[in-house]
Amino acid sequence: MAEQYKKVTHCIFDMDGLLLDTEKLYTEATQRILDKFGGPKYTFDVKLSLMGVVHMDMCRKLVDIYKLPISPDEYSKLQKEINSQLMIDAQLMPGAERLLKHLHKHNIPFCLATSSGQDMVEVKITHHQELFKLFNHRVCGSSDPEVKNGKPAPDIFLIAASRFPDKPQPSQCLVFEDAPNGVMAAHSAGMQVVMVPDERVPLEMSSLATQRLLSLEEFQPELYGLPPFDN
Repeated sequence: MAEQYKKVTHCIFDMDGLLLDTEKLYTEATQRILDKFGGPKYTFDVKLSLMGVVHMDMCRKLVDIYKLPISPDEYSKLQKEINSQLMIDAQLMPGAERLLKHLHKHNIPFCLATSSGQDMVEVKITHHQELFKLFNHRVCGSSDPEVKNGKPAPDIFLIAASRFPDKPQPSQCLVFEDAPNGVMAAHSAGMQVVMVPDERVPLEMSSLATQRLLSLEEFQPELYGLPPFDN
C-alpha cells in the first residue's frame, strides 16, 4: 500500500458494492440461477474473480465454471430478469451520500465508471435519482461502445477521465473501488485508488491500492488535497 498520497482534482467512482449495496443482490440473483440447474454453490472465491467484470464476460465465465447447460446469452437473459426485480431496492453504502454531496458542494468534478450497462444503472438508482444527478457524467462499461476492454483493463477509467470538460491527466484522478479487478484497472490507468472492499477480500488483493478502508465513512479528503469534511 502506498504511504504517499498525491493531490488530485477529480474523482471517479465505481458503483456496485462501493456506492450501492448491490453485491449481495448479485449473489442472490446468481444463486437463484444456479439453483435452477441443480444448485451448485456460488462461492465467494468465484464471485471475487468476477467482481467488476463486464456483463457478457461474467456470463461466459459463469456458464463455463459451473458447466451450465445454457448459452451465455441465455444466462444473460435470466440474470437480467432477476436483477430487474432485485436491484430496484438497492440501498446506498455507508458514507456514499455524504461524500458525493461534499464533493459537489466544493465543486470537485466527479463521475461514474461502472461495468454495468446503462439500463441496469437506471434500475439500481431508482430510489437515488437526485444523488446520481450530481455526477458530471457516467461511463457504463457493458453498454458503452468506447469501452473495448472491461476491468482489469484500464479503458473505462481513461475514458471516464477524458470525458471531463477540462480533460485531467490520469494522475489528477482519484478512483474509488471495491473490487480487485477495479483496483488493477485504476492502477493500470495511472490513477490513485481508494479501495473499500468486502471484508472477506484478502489483504494481498489490496496491494495495488493507494489506501484500503473499511467504509467510505473513513475517507479523509484532505489526504489527497481535497477540501476536508465540514464536520
